[in-house]
Amino acid sequence: MSKFDHKGLHLDYLQKWLLVAGLIGIVAGLGAIVFYEAIRWSTYLFLGLGAGFYPPGPLGEGQPVVREIARRWMIPVVTTLGGLLCGAIVYTFAPEAEGHGTDAAIDAFHNKGGLIRARVPLVKTIASAITIGSGGSAGREGPTAQIAAGFGSVLAQLLRLNVADRRIAVAAGIGAGIGAIFKAPLGGALLSTEILYLQGFEIDALVPSFIASLIGYVIFASFTGYVPVFGVMAQTISLDPVALIYYALLGILCGLVGMLYPKTFYATRDLFRRLNWPNWVKPALGGLAVGLIGMFVPQILGMGYGWLQLSMMNNLLPLGIVVALVFLKIAATSLSIGSGGSGGVFAPGLFIGGMLGTAWWQVLHGIPHLPATPLPFIVVGMMALFGAVARAPLAVMFMVGEMTGGYGLLVPAMITVGLAYILVGHNTIYESQVPTPADSPAHRFDFFLPLLQGTRAREVMTTRLPHVTPDTPVADVREMIFNDNAKGVTVVSEEDDLLPVGVIAKQDLLRLPPERQNSASAREIMSSPPIMIDGEDTLDHALTLMSDHQIAYLPVTEEKKLAGAISYRRIMRSFLSMARQTGDQLEQPTRREAGQSPDR
Repeated sequence: MSKFDHKGLHLDYLQKWLLVAGLIGIVAGLGAIVFYEAIRWSTYLFLGLGAGFYPPGPLGEGQPVVREIARRWMIPVVTTLGGLLCGAIVYTFAPEAEGHGTDAAIDAFHNKGGLIRARVPLVKTIASAITIGSGGSAGREGPTAQIAAGFGSVLAQLLRLNVADRRIAVAAGIGAGIGAIFKAPLGGALLSTEILYLQGFEIDALVPSFIASLIGYVIFASFTGYVPVFGVMAQTISLDPVALIYYALLGILCGLVGMLYPKTFYATRDLFRRLNWPNWVKPALGGLAVGLIGMFVPQILGMGYGWLQLSMMNNLLPLGIVVALVFLKIAATSLSIGSGGSGGVFAPGLFIGGMLGTAWWQVLHGIPHLPATPLPFIVVGMMALFGAVARAPLAVMFMVGEMTGGYGLLVPAMITVGLAYILVGHNTIYESQVPTPADSPAHRFDFFLPLLQGTRAREVMTTRLPHVTPDTPVADVREMIFNDNAKGVTVVSEEDDLLPVGVIAKQDLLRLPPERQNSASAREIMSSPPIMIDGEDTLDHALTLMSDHQIAYLPVTEEKKLAGAISYRRIMRSFLSMARQTGDQLEQPTRREAGQSPDR
């Protein structure tokens, strides 16, 4: 079997990611099952036994049945207790597990080299199950994403994968966890590539995410059933061109509310951070506030999928309550997670968008060309609001389609999501997102490569060659390096002063004990055989050698004879010079088109 080039899916690439992504998918599926059951039992223990409240569930996971609340006055007690337990667990064992887990995984991808502590997934699972089960307004996607992403990070470290592959493993974990828990493998895989940036995609994560998300979905659905979360909407949804106007207006509403959601969330988070209380107590305060609201409006407690399901089935709440739920859910989510609780922001975002769609349908009820039921407006509202605030419109459209059993609403969704996405702008619910791949530390050097790969070491090396013999005293070496402010010197053979036999870097001198500063020779401290490059080697190869061996100085040879030297600083200066020249060359045609002189 032939192999494809580096840009394609060659055999080595597939073998590596079938193993790594396959294992991530297995853990994502099993982790989703454990977390699903943990939420179910936590809900039974806290809200069920504690307050006598059994929230309705979606068709794919239970029954959308409304039951009387036996002890409504116990709701604040339960939510406060849940917040207290969550805070104690998180801030004792893994403070980074507070908040919404997807954002933490995004931060690990960009800023931590894909490193996530092994204990974080376990702490996140327990704390989030308590938060959601006790009535906290939070979702389950963030914790599941962090579980799988955390395993991806640990697995990459065990297999000694490089930093780039470790980051891809974390991204694949995000997609696998979300794709499994929402039974949306395609949407989950796409989300892992789209959610990392305000604008742009992490294409390298696509195939690993497909593998991991599919495996995670199959394992989780084998346990819970393959019915979509909101069941299969077995009705033909006809597309009325006039109704597209109503969908467009819904997009504007979702955009306006979408701006409010992250602003409120992070303002609340910052308020709690300024509060001079112990961190582990703050989630209890947030839980108390949520419980007081939930006494009168229990629909804001937990994930809220059952209430969305009831609305989809045309079992509607009064318009005033539906409108209030849009804003109360924003407040409750901000209090539950922003106070330091643990949970996701995806499910609340879908709830807010779905209720906004419900309210808009009720406002328009009776107008010609309106759909007969609120279902289309609910589904499109879910897509539009969260797709906009997550800066992941394509992935969320596919995810909601999978969660509702069909893609019949893609045309109105494109209009609604597009308008909401434009209006929301950079008001993202995931603050760790960066504008584009070019802005991510993960790709800091990617955009150097075209220039570095086209430049040979001989083109930028210095021919001013500080060199010594093996018997040269260290004191002379020190004087040579520090007087010339050099990164190092090359040690050459006594018989042939162009034959390198070792290298002494400035760090080698600094590590030498003081008592040996005057007695040692170059032979005793030099690195031998020397790490060198040929004059034909490119600058990207030179940087790779320097990075792998943690050095900043390389001798350059021609036909195995010393010809020059190159340093990290020299490479960077050369790159900046080439980048400026390239920018000037690109800018001059633009100036000419504008009728300006290139020298102006």
